[in-house]
Amino acid sequence: MRLLSFSEANRESWGAVVGEAVVDLGKVLPHYPTFADFIASDDYARRDELVGAEKPGPKLSQIKFLPVIPRPEKIVCAVRNYLDHHNEALASGLKRELTEYPPIFLRVWRSQVGHDEPVIRPKVSDHLDWEGELAVVIGKAGRHISQADAWAHVAGYSIFNDVSVRDWQRHAQQIASGKNFVGTGPFGPWLVTPEEIGDPTKLKVETRVNGTVMQSADTSMLIFSIPRLIEYCSTIFDLVPGDVIATGTPAGVGFARKPPVFLKPGDVVEVEIENIGVLRNRVIDE
Repeated sequence: MRLLSFSEANRESWGAVVGEAVVDLGKVLPHYPTFADFIASDDYARRDELVGAEKPGPKLSQIKFLPVIPRPEKIVCAVRNYLDHHNEALASGLKRELTEYPPIFLRVWRSQVGHDEPVIRPKVSDHLDWEGELAVVIGKAGRHISQADAWAHVAGYSIFNDVSVRDWQRHAQQIASGKNFVGTGPFGPWLVTPEEIGDPTKLKVETRVNGTVMQSADTSMLIFSIPRLIEYCSTIFDLVPGDVIATGTPAGVGFARKPPVFLKPGDVVEVEIENIGVLRNRVIDE
């Protein structure tokens, strides 16, 4: 099942994709104001039954896509979690060593944008770069979650483009300043539930800029697996329904190219992940 957050006629809602239309579950289940509230409920396990009982409403072409989870409590992003990306960063002069523990940082939810919404190149930089990633959405709260139990805490999977302002990212050892600009976190177009994903450890990930393939890998290349990321994050803080873990990006980013390639207004970035779909965004200037 594909589930999404959207707005129509200036009203925010959430629902399920059926064909080329949306079942507006936010309208029929108003006691769950947001998609994250629904994920946290016992009714999430009944989603097939609930969707099957309703008629589709607006067409996908009539809605505005919102970030899958518009206001998550946490967006946790893994750093250099593909070995090929780690190696290309070293080759570009960054001094970073592989560590025993997953390096992570946090994004603020206000940095997010939905599918088909513009990515904003900030006026303080022209070093805007792409990072296509598999996103994991937490469905069951937990603390000190073991790797063996981690899969039971996953609500589904989506696509995140961890767009980075590279020069601001390198102001200091901590990179969050280049990762939280407004309009630089595309997330979407929808969440796909685990039963439709297949094996999430073997999904093809591809990023294209203006139709040219820039990144091509699969999730078997992750240094720290999804269960390891969940275990590690849940040791630090409570994971709650709607939390997002962006699992890292493979090689092929713009700053590592020779010469470097950065996004400019008019560019179209597409991140495609097998069994999920395509997240597409055009770049504009602030």
